[in-house]
Amino acid sequence: MKATSITSDPDILGGTPVFNGTRVPIRALFDYLQFSSIDEFLLGYPHISRQMVNQVLADIARQVSVPPRKRNHEATS
Repeated sequence: MKATSITSDPDILGGTPVFNGTRVPIRALFDYLQFSSIDEFLLGYPHISRQMVNQVLADIARQVSVPPRKRNHEATS
């Protein structure tokens, strides 16, 4: 199984997804992004690095991306 930057453990915030190795909810990042910026998030959570944020965003993007549909290359009439 591929390592992820997101952890969900029933013993940490009741299973809320958090940044791996922290108790910072992933939702906090998206709350900041809704009204502010990654820079503001990093100011509010100085123990989270920009690299950690980028990895979380990349992991989420991979989870929600849809593979491209195969095209039918045969001519239709």
